[in-house]
Amino acid sequence: MAKTPLILLPGTLCDERLWGHQLKYLSDIAEVTIGDVTKEDSISSLAHSILEKAPERFALAGLSLGGIISLEIMRIAPERVIKLALLDTNPNPPHYDQIAVWERFINMANNGQFLDITINHLLPILIHPNRRKDEALVSMIIDMAKKIGKESYINQLKAVMTRLDQRSILSTIACPTMVLVGKEDMVCPVHMSKFLTESIPTASLEIIEHSGHLSTLEQPEKVSALLKDWLKS
Repeated sequence: MAKTPLILLPGTLCDERLWGHQLKYLSDIAEVTIGDVTKEDSISSLAHSILEKAPERFALAGLSLGGIISLEIMRIAPERVIKLALLDTNPNPPHYDQIAVWERFINMANNGQFLDITINHLLPILIHPNRRKDEALVSMIIDMAKKIGKESYINQLKAVMTRLDQRSILSTIACPTMVLVGKEDMVCPVHMSKFLTESIPTASLEIIEHSGHLSTLEQPEKVSALLKDWLKS
């Protein structure tokens, strides 16, 4: 049986390791590729760059920034997406407080404090409190940030700072959609995923216990099993 083409989109400051377990677990039923979300500085440009390299039709899953780009793909080319999974993400436009923080992070990155952002400002809210002393997980998150690097991070911040309000397109999404969120996600709290589920006619909601924002890393087996069910359904 032919495998389903599946594109996975990482979040900010994350590389393919964000989807490490899913890459292995889904490889028997899916032809998996990881989209590059680092080279452009707008959500629209990132979405177009993914579409340019994508198969004609494909399943799509994105976490956080990856979910925001996924929603933009649904705006541009909904007919190409067979199934959609939105993980720990947010359809709302940025608000002034967020933009002020991101502008400060850009200044920090340009002033030699790039890694300080992840270590001192992001890590405390990215993962479940019980995982903050998990050396392997924390080390991976920091190493992913190093690999993404300052310039790509600034691109990503500029993209989310200028993103559109995506709430208006949610009711138009017609493909089978799974919305998934870590119960303790502090970055994109559960209420955002509940709103997505209520607004997308075809959506179902999965709330992952004992997980913060990086659900694919914090509860990889649970997330992979749900993604496999979503692909098979």
